[in-house]
Amino acid sequence: MWGLVPLFWPLLKPAGAIEILAHRMVWSLVFVGVALLALRRWSWIPELMRSPRKLGMITLAAAVITVNWGLYIWSVNTGHVVEASLGYFINPLVTIALGVLVLKERLRPAQWAAVGVGLSAVLVLAVGAGRPPWISLTLAFSFAVYGLVKKKVNIGGLESLAAETAVQFLPALAYLVWLGTRGTLAFGSHGAGHTALLAATGIVTAAPLVCFGAAAIRVPLSTLGLLQYLAPTFQFLLGVVYFHEAMPAERWAGFSLVWLALTILTWDALRTARKSRAQVETAAAAAAETARPETAPVEAAPSARPGR
Repeated sequence: MWGLVPLFWPLLKPAGAIEILAHRMVWSLVFVGVALLALRRWSWIPELMRSPRKLGMITLAAAVITVNWGLYIWSVNTGHVVEASLGYFINPLVTIALGVLVLKERLRPAQWAAVGVGLSAVLVLAVGAGRPPWISLTLAFSFAVYGLVKKKVNIGGLESLAAETAVQFLPALAYLVWLGTRGTLAFGSHGAGHTALLAATGIVTAAPLVCFGAAAIRVPLSTLGLLQYLAPTFQFLLGVVYFHEAMPAERWAGFSLVWLALTILTWDALRTARKSRAQVETAAAAAAETARPETAPVEAAPSARPGR
């Protein structure tokens, strides 16, 4: 879903990136609110309100994802789809690094090598472009921090998104009202189809984030980082093939290093998974052998003798 979303944001022009961002916040809360009402899942709200720490973490998650959403929309609608995709290619490496630094997860040698290759890629891209790839780095770090905060909050994906968009709702609504008073609000000014598309930002936003939030509390952060490079593959292909963005030699070099890092991660994950399955099967076989009851040898009965 995230891989194909660059096709959606240009449909919302002439609305600006900040207005689209505000619509994402407002309509996402509407969408998840209806979903929670239908599912009758409200019991988590009193518990959350009684936990200042969790409220603070939810507020932090809302702030970080606001930066991520806004920059991504602006990047797509201003012709930086490839650089945005690089941010999500780098994101798994940043997520893995945060897993080590914050959650004290231990990395295998191959994972360390992948992180090192990823850092080299950033340096190559920075030297080639004459500036750091700030769009890519901001997207990577903001979403990695968002994943970390979601891991710490540890509430369901739908509930977490509802809480985050509740934090965002009033500032976003106030901004839309302000645009309306100035006569620059795109919503409702460009036909019913455009209005419906702006309202659909709630579904486009909520569906993948609910999936991500549900995954963040169920799998290790390093595994989550590994899976996240699927979306930028689609984004990169769209940027090059559909949006026809330039790919000079230094950009190909940087991307090649990132892909090398992800190849190392994939190889290491597959190898580790096979090894883990083998260990589980060996342990299960040993447990079954141990649990088997011992059978005492049966002595042969003495043969009967006639006349006795």
